[in-house]
Amino acid sequence: MQLTGNENLANRTCWVFDMDGTLTLGIHNFEAIRATLELPVGTPILESLRQLPPDIAAVKYKQLREIELDLASQATAQPGAHELLELLISQGKQIGILTRNGKDIAHETLDACGLMDFFEPALVLSRDCHAPKPEPDGILALLDTWEAPSTAAVMVGDYKFDLMAGQRAGTATVYIDTDGEFMWSEYADYGVRSLKAVVDWLDTPQPVNF
Repeated sequence: MQLTGNENLANRTCWVFDMDGTLTLGIHNFEAIRATLELPVGTPILESLRQLPPDIAAVKYKQLREIELDLASQATAQPGAHELLELLISQGKQIGILTRNGKDIAHETLDACGLMDFFEPALVLSRDCHAPKPEPDGILALLDTWEAPSTAAVMVGDYKFDLMAGQRAGTATVYIDTDGEFMWSEYADYGVRSLKAVVDWLDTPQPVNF
């Protein structure tokens, strides 16, 4: 399945990106992480940890951070990521990141895949400073920093929580699914199988259907 859109997103001036699986290639095996942390199958990791007694949660958060650091060191950029970010900056767009990772993990990941230089550190938001997606808090904080309305913004992500956060914040949502399955299409305004498709769209003066 592919989604269609009838708006030229080049007119939107603020772009918020998820990190893992969106700007980077997806290498996280979340079921394996849940198994290591002894969390219920199929449940969101952060939300599951919050349900645990504080002493047990603290141990598991430490385990999670070690897993995330290892994955961060292996991060590689999604094809088209450099090109898209360069294009957005050349067009004078504001760009930021909202991730469910910790801030230090986010910086390690972006450094490893050569994307950190595109972003101001203060515009890389994490679970350490805002309620994690699907809550819209991080997006709204970025918009407040940019003094921009939600109608000027786009949220780009590969998972339903990214898209739900964008919907709740009132932004347009772009769903990247390299497999082309679009399992969470109900939360997305637009769908692409690659970031290169977004580059091509932004280079096109009229709206294009993906």
